[in-house]
Amino acid sequence: MPINIGEASKQTGVSAKMIRHYEGLGLLPAPPRTESGYRLYDADAVHTLHFIRRARDLGFGMADIAQLLDLWRNRRRSSAAVKKLAMTHVAELQARIEALEAMKRTLSELAEQCHGDDRACCPILDDLAKAEKPPVADCCTSSSR
Repeated sequence: MPINIGEASKQTGVSAKMIRHYEGLGLLPAPPRTESGYRLYDADAVHTLHFIRRARDLGFGMADIAQLLDLWRNRRRSSAAVKKLAMTHVAELQARIEALEAMKRTLSELAEQCHGDDRACCPILDDLAKAEKPPVADCCTSSSR
């Protein structure tokens, strides 16, 4: 039995706004409507929304989700194509993890150098204000303590 957008949202955890967005992108086929214009979603549409939600939870972008949906719908697909897409995403995630770890290390080092007291001197702000990344030497390490 078809359900309205609110119930589809509740069942899938995808907001009504995002459901409409996915329809606009063509990820979800436009559903039939009632005479009063309300969208009606069948079990296939709800299943597709679950698929999209899971792909988003794994960090896939919209273009990749579109490819994954095409592959999912194509029963004659090659699993190699799916694996290639997944492994490309894994590599992108790893690069992001490494970048985040580098940011964390840098910020931790700067925070360790900060006295965190009532003084105005702040190595964190000093570093942010620099155009390039020079060695950390600032007002806090000078004799003006």
